[in-house]
Amino acid sequence: MDELLAGLDDVDWAGLRHAYGSADDVPALLRTLRTPDQEERQDALHTLYASIYHQGSRYPASGSAVPFLLALAAAPATPDRDDPLYLATGMAIGSDESHLPAGVDIAGWRSEVARLRASDAAEEQRRLDAWVAEAADPRERRSRELRCRHFDFADALMNAEAELAAYDAVQAGLPLVRDMLADDAFVRTAAAYTLGWFPEEAAASLPALRALLETEQDPAVTANALVSTGLLDGRDLTPRLREHLSGTEPLPRWAAAIALLRLDVADPPVIAELAAACVDPPGMPGGPVAFMNGDLRLYSAAAIAGMADPPDEAVGAVVDGLSRTSDDASFPMAAVALRLAFRTPSAPLPPYADLADVQRRTIRVIAELPDTSWRWGNLMEVLQEWGLPTDRDECRRYAGLA
Repeated sequence: MDELLAGLDDVDWAGLRHAYGSADDVPALLRTLRTPDQEERQDALHTLYASIYHQGSRYPASGSAVPFLLALAAAPATPDRDDPLYLATGMAIGSDESHLPAGVDIAGWRSEVARLRASDAAEEQRRLDAWVAEAADPRERRSRELRCRHFDFADALMNAEAELAAYDAVQAGLPLVRDMLADDAFVRTAAAYTLGWFPEEAAASLPALRALLETEQDPAVTANALVSTGLLDGRDLTPRLREHLSGTEPLPRWAAAIALLRLDVADPPVIAELAAACVDPPGMPGGPVAFMNGDLRLYSAAAIAGMADPPDEAVGAVVDGLSRTSDDASFPMAAVALRLAFRTPSAPLPPYADLADVQRRTIRVIAELPDTSWRWGNLMEVLQEWGLPTDRDECRRYAGLA
């Protein structure tokens, strides 16, 4: 273990910060990921998620932990080796749905961090004041004011640099990740997922994914590799994607459709596959398709919403899919469905009878979502953004329901 984690004790962990202060506990937690005791290992993993990747945030300690997480993932003696790889990837990109369906805009990301580094607190405050003043209406202005109220330039700059440092640390370790494409199925699945987030490494990663797809038999590994191929703009692999789209395996067929749409191939078989997945997404009998936390219905809907002019039948399929959700799966689907139906929020809403058919149907489906969906404050935020009633009875009355 000492050789595997060489240099771990050379890092000034006590001088680095994570969500709970000093990161001096990180070395012991990383070492615990090698223990044969599963309960101890999972406790350490959960503590790392809570500290160096707390609710999607990254800290000065996050990027420093990445090389050791990748080393653990690459070592055959590490149990559950996909766990440290998923943690490292999460720290690189944060919530992956914030990058989907287009993929990581790394040029824009680097430009924004450079802009912050060249700015100062006063200049940034002026920019935010102008952004608030540009709000289209009082409701949006209040929302922007609330977002700016607790802005701290020093914290914003530190967070931006920590996020990019974690991303760059994983990118530096991608040769190790590409080697993991020859590993066991769970590690291959995680590695194929990871590669899709690093477009600057596409020239090296796409050939590795192509070689994997030549021989891969595991549906989950194949699906992750196909989605990553699309995110890396792998247009040369379009014939391979077409083969999977016309295949018999549901999971790779879905992934091929996702990748092809990302590559601007929006013909009827692609749209039909994604529309079907909105209503009845393919199952995952083996390893996970990790994109959007495995919510293939939501990913399909987001891909359709990313189209410039999605066909009516695809929009209808998204609404059908929304009607089949409950609990915390409802509010992101509701956000996508409302964006497709209305395009932009309007306040106040016109009378229900004056709405278009798809708009009326979307609101009716939301009003009829189960109690487990209406208990989520996140759904209230979505409804408020679109000017809809946040009280269920009031929403039902607006939709003409008893």
